[in-house]
Amino acid sequence: MSKDRAIGAVIAAVCVVVALGYAVLLLFYQNVQSFVNIGSLADVHFWLIATPVAVAFIAILFIGAWIGYTMFTTPPPKPIEEITTEPTNENPQKTPTP
Repeated sequence: MSKDRAIGAVIAAVCVVVALGYAVLLLFYQNVQSFVNIGSLADVHFWLIATPVAVAFIAILFIGAWIGYTMFTTPPPKPIEEITTEPTNENPQKTPTP
């Protein structure tokens, strides 16, 4: 197995484990509270919902900042007129033929 495929498999496995853990804590915290006691039901539900929302919101703001930075630092393109007009030689210099 190539290195890229191995990294992809690890990323996929981690994502599945995190998703299952998230779902179990969100949906069945009352049942697993005796094993994983990290707070009251309301507190756990609040943080399980607030954390991904905050991360997504910050990610969207970073994407917006990146777009703004790119627009700020990129020089403007040439006007279309400069690109489409071809130079014309109205008075070409002719060299005398011997």
